[in-house]
Amino acid sequence: MAWVIEAEGLRKAFGDKVAVADLSLRVAEGEIFGFLGPNGAGKTTAMKMLLGLVRPTAGRGRVLGHPVGSRESRRWAGFLPEHFRFHDWMTGRELLDFHGRLHGVGAAARGERIADLLAQVDLTDAADRPLRTYSKGMQQRLGLAQALIHRPRLVFLDEPTSGLDPIGRILVRDIILRLRGEGITAFFNSHILGDVEAVCDRVAFLKRGQIIHETSLREGFAPELHLTLGAVSAELVNGLASFGKTLRTTEREVWMRVAAEADVPEVVRWLVGQGAAIYGARVQRPSLETLFLETMGPDERAG
Repeated sequence: MAWVIEAEGLRKAFGDKVAVADLSLRVAEGEIFGFLGPNGAGKTTAMKMLLGLVRPTAGRGRVLGHPVGSRESRRWAGFLPEHFRFHDWMTGRELLDFHGRLHGVGAAARGERIADLLAQVDLTDAADRPLRTYSKGMQQRLGLAQALIHRPRLVFLDEPTSGLDPIGRILVRDIILRLRGEGITAFFNSHILGDVEAVCDRVAFLKRGQIIHETSLREGFAPELHLTLGAVSAELVNGLASFGKTLRTTEREVWMRVAAEADVPEVVRWLVGQGAAIYGARVQRPSLETLFLETMGPDERAG
């Protein structure tokens, strides 16, 4: 497997403040990789370290086969920052032309690429208007186009759908899925978990500057089993622990995580053997939001 991003122990401290304690991960070629965590977890700083915009305090990494921070590691990378500022006197077409020239895209190829990207982000009609007349969502979509102007092999997207309405979000998600079809890798940071769930192959959870969990979204999460019983005793809860992780209980209900749906009949047989009255057993796939809350833990507060 070809690794487009490799990071081992990357750390960034600003004086006494540790923004990223330990960034260790690998992202494969053609993968849409989600990077999740609460505000202040260090996501943007981690992304900027990988881009070479912030120098690590410690650790090492490679991007596109070259050391983090080198010119070669950035040559075929695109970036849409969360807080972007464009030259508002330029038109959308002029901005894309400017970034295309910065990347060394030839005049003929540049014109074709600009027309294609303007169509992809639904800005053809507004291409020759000054950016000061663009809405926040239009600027966001244009920012995505500039990140793709030079046909990058890797794209860093920091909250790419945060300023978009539902139609704009679907448009951007479709573009990100198209990138995967073209073999382009996307490193995708977002608080909109529905968008992450819709496009990402894998996700990593960052808490207080350190990755604490990674999981595949394509293979699915471990299912959640909801049991409705005649009564829930401490003995039953202790016994169910051998089949999976108990999430919460009430006087008559148990929610638990099991490794696979195939384990459910065994759980039911065990309960019958214990003489438990079973009124219901329902399996459901947990949402990414549920997994996020479980992973972050009850001590995490809103940022």
